[in-house]
Amino acid sequence: MRLGLIAAIVLTGCATAQVAIPPTQVADLERSLNSEQRFLRVSMFVTPFYGDATKRLVTPVAPELVRLLDGPGGKPLNPGAVERTLPAGTAVRIAKVEFPSAWVMTERVLYTPRSLVWIYLDVPGGPRNAPAVLVLRPGLKTDQEFLAELERHLTREDQARRLESFSDPVREAIRTKSVVSDMPSEALEMAWGYPDSKRIELVDTQRKETWRWGDGARTATLYDGRLTAFTGANGASSSSSP
Repeated sequence: MRLGLIAAIVLTGCATAQVAIPPTQVADLERSLNSEQRFLRVSMFVTPFYGDATKRLVTPVAPELVRLLDGPGGKPLNPGAVERTLPAGTAVRIAKVEFPSAWVMTERVLYTPRSLVWIYLDVPGGPRNAPAVLVLRPGLKTDQEFLAELERHLTREDQARRLESFSDPVREAIRTKSVVSDMPSEALEMAWGYPDSKRIELVDTQRKETWRWGDGARTATLYDGRLTAFTGANGASSSSSP
């Protein structure tokens, strides 16, 4: 048992960065983004940061659907229960952009997503001794890919005007990362984040869209830009006539 544990630690210690952005671009990105003001484009959950009690994870999906770190058995690890929700439009400051260099990865706690980019955020009401961290997806190869991925979560555009254009029930759904029938597609993205695929077809005279997220649990059907049916992360579902 002890030998197996030691072997697991050794293997985990050999982590390889899952980001291939050239070092010159990395330096420019870190310099240009540090201390920048941004706004959450989508609502986020705040959870524990796996084995690092000094940080908190900011994620657009529920903890059981997070796919940032696998355990020894190859199954995704749950970072921990939701502690709070940050609504879309929340103003945040990028405190630090940290790329996974060999040195940085050795400094990070073992059971954390050490091989990915970490964006440290100053968030309203967040404890000073536990900074919030947004972890970007693997496979980023250029500064343009990085900036596009960052923009999916954090935008320079104040979201207040967009939010004011929605009804009270829709704004509440965005705030709580839930959905309600008939919400506009833009509001659905703010609540659940961007889908990994969209199927678009014409049904009679209506535009039908079927959205699917990469976690495999969430789907949504929209007619002419309005939500008519969905399946949720916890088995919830709803439907209405288009």
